[in-house]
Amino acid sequence: MNGPIDGLLSTLDLTDTGARTDEDIFTGPSQWMPRGRVFGGQVLAQSLVAAMHTVPDDRPVHSMHGYFLRPGDVNEHITFAVDRIHDGRSFSTRRTQAYQSSQPILSMIASFQHADEGVSHQLDMPADIPDPESLPTAADVLSGLDHEIARHWATERPFDMRHVPSPIYLSVEGPRVPHQAVWLRAIGTIGDDQKLHRAALAYVSDYSILEPVLRRHGVPWATPGLKVASLDHAMWWHRDVRVDDWLLYVQESPSSGGGRGLSIGRIFDRSGVLVASVAQEGMVRVPTSARD
Repeated sequence: MNGPIDGLLSTLDLTDTGARTDEDIFTGPSQWMPRGRVFGGQVLAQSLVAAMHTVPDDRPVHSMHGYFLRPGDVNEHITFAVDRIHDGRSFSTRRTQAYQSSQPILSMIASFQHADEGVSHQLDMPADIPDPESLPTAADVLSGLDHEIARHWATERPFDMRHVPSPIYLSVEGPRVPHQAVWLRAIGTIGDDQKLHRAALAYVSDYSILEPVLRRHGVPWATPGLKVASLDHAMWWHRDVRVDDWLLYVQESPSSGGGRGLSIGRIFDRSGVLVASVAQEGMVRVPTSARD
């Protein structure tokens, strides 16, 4: 382990409590966040790891659906209760409930499959995307800002994230369109455990998925009074992935309304292989003065 990725890997290193009733029980720490709320991607990834501990290694996760129920507190550990719903000849299904202070904060169901043969196809990666090396880092964009959230985004996240066409941290530049792309890569190496790579991908998939909603309406993250929160999150892993190599996260929002926004994402490796797909609906409350 090295660099900023250490904190993520230690967060995903859950403790098995040894409790065996009708559920498997694990506990894990919460990462510090500027506003005191647990990052949704963290509890998603931890819930997935808890489920992985109850499934044979030859059955990798292929899909996950989770609902965020309450905001988590970064000052408290999280308890994960895994229900072994089903084990078939090819598929296993698990339900994970994440708790703090005996209250559920996330409910997730995940499916795992033994590798099988079948037909194969994928959508192509968009053409004419600039290389990540040509794009500014978050630290480049946010350097010099003396604010705890800016410092966290610039230097404390375990992933390097570079936006196409540009980030929306402070302002929305260019056309107000409901789509964007983000190059991302772990800041440090993870090793060869595919379970960790898939869990880490779940973690990072929650960072920017709702940004196409904001970009469409010209609303940067720095907008006073803006409130955004993940409501549910679905993810499908199509192929093996390495999060310590560059990945392109292509995102679009087909609809927003009623204080909610929906975004869809596709994640490609640098060679153009589609490794995962994502969908999320979130609460998006924009102050009247900031609406287009």
